[in-house]
Amino acid sequence: MRTLNIALQGGGSHGAFTWGVLDALLEDGRVAIEGLSGASAGALNAVALASGYAKGAADPRQAARDSLARIWGQISDWGALGSMQQKLASMLWGGFSNELAPANMMIAAWRNLLSPAQLNPLDINPLRDLLEREIDFAAIARHPQLKVFVSATHVNTGRAVIFTGERLTAQAVMASACLPQLFRAVEIDGESYWDGGYAVNPPLTPLIDSCASRDLMLVQINPLKRDSAPQSNAEILDRISELTFNASLLTQMRSIDFINRLIEEGALAQGRCKHVLLHRVDGGEAMAAYPASSRTSTDAAIIRTLFELGRKSGAHWLAHHVDDIGQRSTIDVRRDYLDDTREDVAAAEGKLPTARGFTPWLAQLFKRRRAGRDR
Repeated sequence: MRTLNIALQGGGSHGAFTWGVLDALLEDGRVAIEGLSGASAGALNAVALASGYAKGAADPRQAARDSLARIWGQISDWGALGSMQQKLASMLWGGFSNELAPANMMIAAWRNLLSPAQLNPLDINPLRDLLEREIDFAAIARHPQLKVFVSATHVNTGRAVIFTGERLTAQAVMASACLPQLFRAVEIDGESYWDGGYAVNPPLTPLIDSCASRDLMLVQINPLKRDSAPQSNAEILDRISELTFNASLLTQMRSIDFINRLIEEGALAQGRCKHVLLHRVDGGEAMAAYPASSRTSTDAAIIRTLFELGRKSGAHWLAHHVDDIGQRSTIDVRRDYLDDTREDVAAAEGKLPTARGFTPWLAQLFKRRRAGRDR
């Protein structure tokens, strides 16, 4: 059986797309999952799958599918509440829509004036109740095969912190999903944390360092590109949000490509670093039709539509690429994730003299250092 590690981006209700992708992978049965990582809604999907899988002795794949369905079914129920309750649930899920209804404008004005502790003095959060009710964190920690990594952002330093094993708790997932405009910082062992998406969305390094498989699949729900520049205030805020939560992903993908290319050039030995095979599932143009502001929606119809889109995208990837697992990457990292700050990209575009290979001077430096150690 082919084995993958899967990294899950955060993005509020857009995480229902990820639910669909995971459902398709679990149903198909040809792929084993060794490691899962996630931030925010990606963290929620990761622990939901892992909890069901760890407890489903008879049929762990089906148990994982059932666990994900229960979680998202209850999130959909938030959208079926009465008017004022629905607004509260929407706020606690991640904000307000961009509707200019007077009630929304009034609440938004108060939100700008008051701190999260003043807006929500009782620290009410339906996500906490959902996690404590549905997720068996002890079972996840005990599971001998499936590894789970959840990221949060350390408020004081801005660094990414990874929670795994016995440190992976409901509080850790709450930290990973803590938007500072809406919630007071989550405290764990005396340290304060905010949404993991600010520092690393999602975390890729733990899957590379702690898992044996060199195949890494990214489930991406934040579009990298838009066809046109935003014009309205709402569109501008949406795009800023997308850029913010994609920034760490771009950095990580460029670092992976950097190491891969050094290995290809012979500057790094395979035994010292892992050549990573990268894969991606995203919703393409269909997912791009959903603005960032729709991530706060708990409408059951939207969640179901995103789930079906995720299932279709996951099945499409399996149909075209399952045989590539363990053999080759299925995305063009240099096209999709590199930028023109790289010397080799500029050279390829004719801006600099071309040179054979990837940054030859750096490759030669690594070779000389390795040769010196081997003497």
